[in-house]
Amino acid sequence: MAMEKLISVLFSKFILLLLFLDVTNACGLQLGFYSGTCPNAEQIAYAVLYKYISRDPTLAPSLLRMHFHDCFVRGCDGSVLLNSTQGYKAEKEAFPNLSLRGFHVIDAVKSELEKKCPGVVSCADILALVARDAVFMIGGPSWDVPTGRRDGRVSIDTDALEQLPSFTANITELIKDFSAKGLSVKDLVVLSGGHTIGIGHCSSISDRLYNFTGKGDTDPSLDPKYASALKEKCKLGGDNLKTVEMDPGSFRTFDEGYYSNVAKRRGLLRSDAALLDDVQTRTYVQLQSVTHGWTFAQDFGASMIKMGSVGVLTGNQGEIRKRCAFVN
Repeated sequence: MAMEKLISVLFSKFILLLLFLDVTNACGLQLGFYSGTCPNAEQIAYAVLYKYISRDPTLAPSLLRMHFHDCFVRGCDGSVLLNSTQGYKAEKEAFPNLSLRGFHVIDAVKSELEKKCPGVVSCADILALVARDAVFMIGGPSWDVPTGRRDGRVSIDTDALEQLPSFTANITELIKDFSAKGLSVKDLVVLSGGHTIGIGHCSSISDRLYNFTGKGDTDPSLDPKYASALKEKCKLGGDNLKTVEMDPGSFRTFDEGYYSNVAKRRGLLRSDAALLDDVQTRTYVQLQSVTHGWTFAQDFGASMIKMGSVGVLTGNQGEIRKRCAFVN
C-alpha cells in the first residue's frame, strides 16, 4: 500500500508538471520568471503577506476572490487594483467588487518589492502569488505559480458587471461564463470550492429566503432546516450587510466541507446550489463529499494555475506599475 501511495503521489506530480509546462508554452508565463531579476520575489511577497494573515486570517478568502475577479475581467492583468479617475469608474467600483478587501495588503507587498527590485514585479503577478500563499497560510494547498504577467492600463466598472459570474446564475450561465474564459466544467466546480472559506452577506440570499419567485416563498432547493437557520440570521427586512458563513462550521479552514454542504442542499448562494443541476458538477460534488476531498487540493491547484493564465499580458505588452492602484 505504501508503494502504491508513493506511485500515486509521483504520478500526480508528473501530471502537474506537464500542466505547468503547458501553461508556460501556451501563454508565455514560466516558473521562476524572476529568478534573474528579483530572485527572492516570492519569499518577499510571502513574508509581507504573513504579517497580515497571521493577524487577520479572514483576509485570505478576499485575496483569493480578488485574484478570481481580476482574471475574469480583461484577463489576469491587475486591472481590479486600479483606482477610478475623473474620466471613468474602475472595476473596483462595480457592485460585485464593492465587498473586496485586502487592497492594502497588495500595496504593502508591492511597496516592499519596489524597495528590493524596483520596476520588476508586476501587480498581476503579486495577486497570483498572494492568492496562492493566503490559501496555504490557512491550511489549504499550495501550487507552483508561473509568473511573467504584466499589468494592464484599462479598468472599467461595466466590464466587471458584464463578465463576472453572478451569484444568482444557474448552471447553464455558469458553464457559459467559465467557457468564455477557456475554463472547463470541471474548473467551474473545482474553483467554486473556494467558497469553503469566507462569508456572504444577507443581501445575497434574501430573495432565496423570502421571495424566490416573487410570491414571498423560499427557494425549494434549499434544505428546509438550513433555510430556517439562515432566516434566524438574516431576518426579513433586517440588516442586509450582516454576514453568514459560506461553509458553516469551518469557514476559516480550507477543506472539503463546502462540497458536503452543497451535496446536502446547503449551498449558500444560488450559484452554489446550481452545481447539483449538471451531471458532471454534481458527480464531482458528491465525490468530494464522500471521499473527504480526496482529490480537491490537487484539483484546486491545477485549476488555479489554469485560471491564472487567462488573458495574461506578457513580453512587451502592458507595463510594470510602480503603484498598483495607478498606471505609470
